[in-house]
Amino acid sequence: MHNNEVDMNGLVLKIEELSIAFGGLKAVDGLSFEIKENEVFGLIGPNGAGKTTAFNCITQFYKPDSGAIYFKDRKGQTQNLLDHGVHEIIELGLVRTFQNVELIRELSIIDNVLIGAHTDFKATIFSQAFRFPKAVKEEREMRAKAYKILETLGIEDRANLPVGGQPYGILKKVEFARSLISNPKLIILDEPAAGLNDVETIELASRIRKIRDELGCSILLVEHDMRLVMDVCDRICAISFGKFLAKGTPKEIKENKAVQVAYLGIEVDHD
Repeated sequence: MHNNEVDMNGLVLKIEELSIAFGGLKAVDGLSFEIKENEVFGLIGPNGAGKTTAFNCITQFYKPDSGAIYFKDRKGQTQNLLDHGVHEIIELGLVRTFQNVELIRELSIIDNVLIGAHTDFKATIFSQAFRFPKAVKEEREMRAKAYKILETLGIEDRANLPVGGQPYGILKKVEFARSLISNPKLIILDEPAAGLNDVETIELASRIRKIRDELGCSILLVEHDMRLVMDVCDRICAISFGKFLAKGTPKEIKENKAVQVAYLGIEVDHD
């Protein structure tokens, strides 16, 4: 199927029959789901369910054995992500955060954020090094944009402080900000609540919604904290052992018997 034949009306991502095996063990087995534009979409499942493998396929860290992953890029064109290398994904408008925060401790918070904009800088390294007017203007605009994102996340007062020594909750926000500066169409958040306390997790939920509303991007949330998932997601896909289990609103997922058994470990009365 050609990219222009895929119906992506109202969608930002469409996964069809995705499968990948490691040493004969199927980590993801015929998985299909779609994410709408401006939607917060949750992917849940018990440990070993294949969540991380699935999004590693989306971001092309892994090449799946079969299936297709269609993505509507920043220009509104449909791309099959399997046709692209991992280094090209961010340029299409798809970014991810990591469970382990990957920041440069010696740099300021705002400079760490600006690293995320490297693909968007038009000025050459030569013109930046010699401070040509066009390069200076571009850097000033990008810095203002970075500051605005820090403002959205509520940490603009720390913009010029070094990353080293900042609390863990702040570091997670800095990484989040760095993923936002490249104007993504879709952000994959990998366990964003890991290491956060209850207050920070509640605040994270409101920030995720705010980012979706103000920046107009979709969010794929891969998360163990079920309170966060249920609170912030529009729809959720549950998987188990790499296979599709259920899809629906938080209420529908919470009441789904198969999810209760596989994920929550609840005994279900079959009478």
